[in-house]
Amino acid sequence: MAVPRVLLLLSVRPEPVSFAQSVCGLLGAGPNPGPWPTHCSLKRGQLILSDRPFPEASARLPIQRPPFCPFAALALQPLAPEATLPTNRGVDLGVAVLVQSSDQTVLLTRRTRTLRVSPNLWVPPGGHVELDEELLDGALRELWEESGLQLPKDQFSWVPLGLWESAYPPRLSWGFPKYHHIVLYLLVISQESQQQLQAQIQPNPGEVNALMWLGPDVAAAVAATENGTETAALLPQDLPPSVPAIELEEDGGARPVVLPMSTLLQTTPTTAEDIERVSTGTKFALRLWLQHLGR
Repeated sequence: MAVPRVLLLLSVRPEPVSFAQSVCGLLGAGPNPGPWPTHCSLKRGQLILSDRPFPEASARLPIQRPPFCPFAALALQPLAPEATLPTNRGVDLGVAVLVQSSDQTVLLTRRTRTLRVSPNLWVPPGGHVELDEELLDGALRELWEESGLQLPKDQFSWVPLGLWESAYPPRLSWGFPKYHHIVLYLLVISQESQQQLQAQIQPNPGEVNALMWLGPDVAAAVAATENGTETAALLPQDLPPSVPAIELEEDGGARPVVLPMSTLLQTTPTTAEDIERVSTGTKFALRLWLQHLGR
């Protein structure tokens, strides 16, 4: 078994979490939709979580899972005889970075259709953290690899926003999960404007085929969908019908496009379809970003 990346401190010492276990469930997640406050040690290449304070904890962050989390569903029902979930794997650690411009917009990128995990989803740049990496360093490396953005250390501040329990496929109706991550969302606040940052972006076409910047109003509408409390009916009436974006072309160029607002408000389908939408975890991160802006 590889070195465990996500550990829980539930008794005397931190223990790795089995692939098939819900991290939120082990932390005492109840029937309410969450999020649940969790004490965290953000160590190099590892994440230790506990429902109570412990000496090495460096942050107290909200953790959330989607209302349709397959690991939560599996905990309530016995596995069918033919079900096969990995027994020699733990939960992986991912990191995603919300880049905020000086004029208060955040960057989202669309994953290419050819990716085997979460194709065609709008997400912040992110990926796996290496075992020897600090979490911020991993986030900045993934940001550079996917978008070409390199932020000078003296031109941004950062803060951890929260943790998301992620599965793929995201619903049991799509099939049993093959991937299980805890994703740490980091907010990186740049001193440069959206226009200045956009001029530096060179997306990796193997992973990204479009990008857009969201302001608080549109982000609030997107975040209000699929949060477990069905607040979509409360969306503001004055939302724009579309949002500007930039799409990569096959020859390496880029062209401006407009995305219908309905695409950004799309929720996770019950069957395995690669519908273009904002990922559920990203909506959670946008809610946390808006709370941070409010403070």
